[in-house]
Amino acid sequence: MSSPRAAEPMDEDGAALSEDASGPATFKAPERTAFTQLMTRKHDTHPPAAKRRRRPSFAGREGLGAYLEDPASFPPSQVISHSDKWVVINDLYPKSSVHVLLLPRDKSKVRLDPLEALADPDFLAEVRVETKRIRALVANELRRRYGRYSAQEQERQRAMAADPVPDELPAGRDWDKEVVSGIHVSPSMRHLHIHILSVDRVSESMKKRSHYNSFSTPFFVRLDEFPLDRLSGALHARHGHLESDLVCWRCGENFGNKFAKLKLHLADELEQWRGE
Repeated sequence: MSSPRAAEPMDEDGAALSEDASGPATFKAPERTAFTQLMTRKHDTHPPAAKRRRRPSFAGREGLGAYLEDPASFPPSQVISHSDKWVVINDLYPKSSVHVLLLPRDKSKVRLDPLEALADPDFLAEVRVETKRIRALVANELRRRYGRYSAQEQERQRAMAADPVPDELPAGRDWDKEVVSGIHVSPSMRHLHIHILSVDRVSESMKKRSHYNSFSTPFFVRLDEFPLDRLSGALHARHGHLESDLVCWRCGENFGNKFAKLKLHLADELEQWRGE
């Protein structure tokens, strides 16, 4: 089976061929060998229908479909794990230093609005179990990246550097508290997905107000808020938060619409946050 691609749409360029119609050629034809016969073999201009079938398109808002279709075709840097029920990937455009997506493969859910899908109590319970597993992976990655800077980790760091390493290590910092998980009230991608990311909101892909507010306001519905009343006015009001003032997630400072200033501030906050 040919592997699907999750890349952006690509144009296919063709080269126009021309002939010199001024008269017959006078050069001597080269000796035909097995190689020249292969290179001059006429192409079938009417391939069988099986050859003409196009692979599914996974461009734009359909991009997550490629991971669901054939997760094994992607490198470990993109697909973290996959099974018959789930695919876990690194977000292609992360909005925090660690940002992964959980993609359910249940065909009855994969195209549903997340609010509708997570209204199913049995499915919600399954998502919570899998999300807990992934949060542990994200927490371990935060410890790997930032543990040496964290005051709460120093006793653990010293124990790990000891010779011999003690059988039981100090607990250290609870990095799971630095992870959030949930969905957007109005997702940009068509396939159902759950975001699991660190709280820092520091990334090169964090480029504008709506990016930040989509994870820092009620537009982001945390998984522990479910089940929700889908008919409530409060839920409908969540859609309007993308254009809200930019407020630092950590200290609460209001930057209005000054995204560039907020982004510089977030870099400073990252230094302080990782040192806690």
